[in-house]
Amino acid sequence: MTKESQTNKPHEVVVRFGVALLAGALAVMPAQTGASRSAGIQDHLRKAAVYLKANDPNSAVKEFNAVLALDPKNAEANANLGVIAFFQHDYRKASQYLRNALAADPSLIKTRALLGICEKRLGDRSAQELLEKSFPALKDKRLQIQTGLELANIYYQQGSLDRAVSVMRSLVDLDPDNVEILYMAQRVYSDLADDTLNKLAILAPDSARMQQVIAERLINGGDLKGATEHFRKALEIDSHLPGVHYELSEAILESAPGDAQAEAAAEQELETAVKLDGDSSRTECEFGKIAFLRSDPDGAYAHYSRAFALNPGDAAAQIGLGRVLATMGKPQEAAKYLRMAIQSDPLNDEAHFRLASVSKSLQLKDESEKELRLFREIKEAKERLSGLYWQMNKKPPGPKERISDAEP
Repeated sequence: MTKESQTNKPHEVVVRFGVALLAGALAVMPAQTGASRSAGIQDHLRKAAVYLKANDPNSAVKEFNAVLALDPKNAEANANLGVIAFFQHDYRKASQYLRNALAADPSLIKTRALLGICEKRLGDRSAQELLEKSFPALKDKRLQIQTGLELANIYYQQGSLDRAVSVMRSLVDLDPDNVEILYMAQRVYSDLADDTLNKLAILAPDSARMQQVIAERLINGGDLKGATEHFRKALEIDSHLPGVHYELSEAILESAPGDAQAEAAAEQELETAVKLDGDSSRTECEFGKIAFLRSDPDGAYAHYSRAFALNPGDAAAQIGLGRVLATMGKPQEAAKYLRMAIQSDPLNDEAHFRLASVSKSLQLKDESEKELRLFREIKEAKERLSGLYWQMNKKPPGPKERISDAEP
């Protein structure tokens, strides 16, 4: 075996069956010279590496024990025996070997991390310090993820949500599609949100912000009417509350699509939002949506163009421009913005559907078929996701408009 800093790391060995540790060590002749002793150690380490590569940990254990008979403080043999015991779930024995390895060579960062994981699973308070020291220094992605999850779990159990959040942010950046990371992140973030909500409810139960939070929770539950009422209550308490006029306009427009009075009320709230909070891409997109509903493509184009200028990466602005330009008989320009939207948000089913339609009008058969296929796949996936959200009594995220699945 080589040192931990080299290519063949001991912790990377995956033990798929039970490991029976050898009771004794190989006999060593007392008259061995220093050179022959060193050569014997290297020979046993080399044989152990071969056995590990062949998934024969029993034989590897014998070789590592032979090394310890020659050199009880050998860091490599102790570290490897610790790894084997770890994968056997014998965390107490693993801890003993790993501590011996660190005593001989304190620079073994991976060994320190693995020891921290063992100590955590044994309920030893020393685990936290070991994990804290090793987590930021690790270069091995898999071990860093496991170390981070163990550390975040310690913080979570202590109720130190801020510290847990800090670790989870690092892990999400490291591997954003890892299911275990995503699960732990949503758990920590959810508890932090509940914790801050509880504090808000205690400190300011009758405040405008409390009414706003209630409204937002009702929107998550699909109760747009109730949300609208609480947004209005928030504004009765504080008519200049930032962000509420925009959220109220969204709730009004979504609760009564196609209703002229609702469109006028939503527009009024948006105008107030601009006066109080300033213009933004999302505000201009909402104005553009209202103009489009009123069959005013020129007005819609102006607002979506303004939104795009404020934030060129806003998928809603890109889709809005694509939709309006397609309506105005400019499919080539529409396709440009819809392709941008798919780059900004690859899972936006509306963008794929509209690009499929525009591509068909441009006689781009392959692109049209591909985008239509992607639209249907994403739509089906979101329908499954929607079912999960409803099981949790929560409104699923996604576009507010219903997109037909008819052939474009």
